[in-house]
Amino acid sequence: MLVVTGRRRQGRRRIGITGGAVRDDGGISRVRFLAGAAVAAGALAGAGPAGAVGAERRSAPVPVPAGTGVRRGPAYRGVCYEVGDGEGPATAWNAARMRRDLRRIRHELHANSVSVYGTGVERLAATASAAAERGLHVWLQPRLGDVPERDILDHLAETGRQAERLRRQGARVYLSVGCEFVLFVPGIVPGADALERVQNILKGNYDPQQMVRRTRRFIKLAAKTGRDVFRGPLTYGAAHDDDVDWPLFDLVSVNYYGYHANADGYVKDLTPHTRWGKPVAITECGSCTYEGAPQDGGMGWYESIDYTKEPPEITGGLKRSEGTQAAYLSDVFDVFEAMKLHAALVYQFVSPELPHRPDSPRHDLDMASYGLVKTLRKRPADPESPWHWEPKESFRTLARRFERAERGAGAH
Repeated sequence: MLVVTGRRRQGRRRIGITGGAVRDDGGISRVRFLAGAAVAAGALAGAGPAGAVGAERRSAPVPVPAGTGVRRGPAYRGVCYEVGDGEGPATAWNAARMRRDLRRIRHELHANSVSVYGTGVERLAATASAAAERGLHVWLQPRLGDVPERDILDHLAETGRQAERLRRQGARVYLSVGCEFVLFVPGIVPGADALERVQNILKGNYDPQQMVRRTRRFIKLAAKTGRDVFRGPLTYGAAHDDDVDWPLFDLVSVNYYGYHANADGYVKDLTPHTRWGKPVAITECGSCTYEGAPQDGGMGWYESIDYTKEPPEITGGLKRSEGTQAAYLSDVFDVFEAMKLHAALVYQFVSPELPHRPDSPRHDLDMASYGLVKTLRKRPADPESPWHWEPKESFRTLARRFERAERGAGAH
C-alpha cells in the first residue's frame, strides 16, 4: 500500500490514495474506479496482450526454500519494510535503526522474507543487503512517483542492478518493478502529480480505455527495464482488481485488502489469480487497528484522521482494537496457507508518522496504522521527539504462526 494523502483546508474534505484506492468524502471508491477500468480492459481485449514479451523474455526459475515441501502454505512469509524518504524525523532513514528492525523481524517475528520498498537506490540497496545478511529472502521494489517516466525507469534500472549484485552474491532476491502505476506514473491519467490525477479521476476527466492502454504500455516498459538488468524472478505489485499482462512476469503479485465473513469469500477472490500457472504472492495485506477496520480494507486509514485539526485527531468515535487487526490477519493467513500460495507479506512493519497515544485516545493516530508495531514518542505531543516501537497483538500472533511454520519446515 503506497499512501499519499493530500489535505485541503476546505471544511473536512480530504483526498487520498492508497495502493490504487481512490476516494474523497462522498466521491469514488476503489471498487467503482476499478470497475470502470475493467470495462475499458474488456473493450481492449480484442487487441490481444499489450506487449507480452513471449518468447523473447528470459523466464527466471522461482526458487522455493529448502525444506518447505510443496504441500505446505506460503514458502515466504513476512512483512513490508519501507526505507523512508530521508526527510523529517518520523520517516528519516537510519541505518542503525534499520539493522535493529531487521534483526527483530527475523528473530522475534520469525519472518523469512521482507519486502524492501521506497525511494532512494542507496537506501534500498543497503536495506536489502542487510536483510539478506540476516538470512531473509528479499523482495526489492522501487516506488518513485510523480516524476517523468524516464526518471522512474532509471530509478528502477539502478535498483535492479543492485538486486542483481545481491543475487550474484548468493542472496535470495526478487525484483518487483513497481506498485500500481495507474495513479503514480505521470501521463496515464491527466495531472501534474498524484493529487491532481486523483482530482481528475473523481471529476471523470480521464479516458478509461486510454488509461488501460497507457498502464499496459508502462508495465511493459518497466518489465523490459527489469529484465535488462536483473536475471532473477521478476514481478509487479498489482492491486487485487488490476488487469495485468502476467506473461511478462515470473510471479503474480497481488496487494490484497479484501474482507469476507468466511474463508470461501477469500478463496473466491484469490482463485482467479492462479489461472496463469505461476506462483501467486500476496505482496501486501493488512488492517488498521480499530474495531471494524477489516471491513474498511485498504481505505481504513482514509477517513480515520481529521487533518484540519492541530494536532490531527481520530474521527468518528473509533475504538482502538489490536485484537481486531490480529484476528483479521490470522483469518487471511489461514486462507493463504490452505491455498498453498507462494508468499504472503503483511503491510506493514512500522508507521512512525502515526504514533500511538495511550494518554489521549483521540490523538492515537496508530488506530489508522496498518503497522504490526506501534510507535511511541518520548514526548507524545512533540512530532520532533525521538521514538521507539513496541509490538502489537498482531505482531505476537503472526510471530507464533511464523515460528510454527519455521519449525515445520525444518522437519521436512
